[in-house]
Amino acid sequence: MMRPGRLYLRVGALLIVGAGLLIGFVLFLTAGRINSDAGLLFETYLRESVQGLDVGSSVRYRGVAVGRVTEIGLVSAEYLRERDSPFSPAYQLVMVRFAVDPRRIGRVPDLQEAIDNGLRTRIASQGLTGVSYIELDFVDEARRVPPPRLPWTPVGAFIPSVPSTITQVTSAAENLIARLNALDVEGLLNNINGLVGDLRGQVMTGDLAQALRDASTLLRTLRETVTGADINQTLGELRAAAGGVRDAAGTVQATFSGPDIRNALARLPAVMQSLEATVRAARVATTDTQADLGPILRDLRATAANLRDTTEMLRRSPSQAIFGAPPPPPERR
Repeated sequence: MMRPGRLYLRVGALLIVGAGLLIGFVLFLTAGRINSDAGLLFETYLRESVQGLDVGSSVRYRGVAVGRVTEIGLVSAEYLRERDSPFSPAYQLVMVRFAVDPRRIGRVPDLQEAIDNGLRTRIASQGLTGVSYIELDFVDEARRVPPPRLPWTPVGAFIPSVPSTITQVTSAAENLIARLNALDVEGLLNNINGLVGDLRGQVMTGDLAQALRDASTLLRTLRETVTGADINQTLGELRAAAGGVRDAAGTVQATFSGPDIRNALARLPAVMQSLEATVRAARVATTDTQADLGPILRDLRATAANLRDTTEMLRRSPSQAIFGAPPPPPERR
């Protein structure tokens, strides 16, 4: 039979071991957690579900753990006042508080300057496990969007948030589905059927069918022409013509490259000057001759007119020019 002292000793040892295991389990669960009193406390507000995000989840900056989530709750439970409406969009957000270890981020920059440069928070998932964490990053698109104004004073420093990647993809899919639902699919199908019918009519009996028949006839004619033509003879003639042109070009080049041609080209400016002087002298002489010929031509015109009158008079009554007055006119019956 076991002595009472040994029984008490074993029970005490079992209690001590259980207490140690309990303390170790608690330390294991809280390993790496940052005390908000020793770290920097921040707040962010999310408009989406935080499923998978718990107290103690990591806070990472581009994959590097820099803090832990210390509290998750609703804004309406934390900051709602009696005069405020609980249905206001500002009070439909989820509040997430987290602490950041300043030893892991080095020199702490000015928070407002970092926000102006695009510092934002968002929910990210770790691999395929579905474990979520808070991700800190600088977003270029957020620089053009000012942070919202809060109707309350946050307990910790406020960092604006942006939608997560999953939320953005879901919103885009919902917008696409809404646009597809808004389309008049029946009208679109009717228009397509009408267009197909018009195309079929054009291909069968319309202008397009006539154009296709004309093109087929033209291709058949070209094929017959090419088949019946002597291609080799035509190519030979083309080669001979090209050779003749090449020889003529060589002859012309040789002719114009001779010394006589060069001497003639060298004397060409002097000849052109002589021709210009001759043309000017001829123009002056022509002008003088025209001035002299004007009175002579007028006298010749007057003489010709007188001679014409005299000839007409001789033709009518030649005796008048020789004997005197003309005979009397004949009597009329």
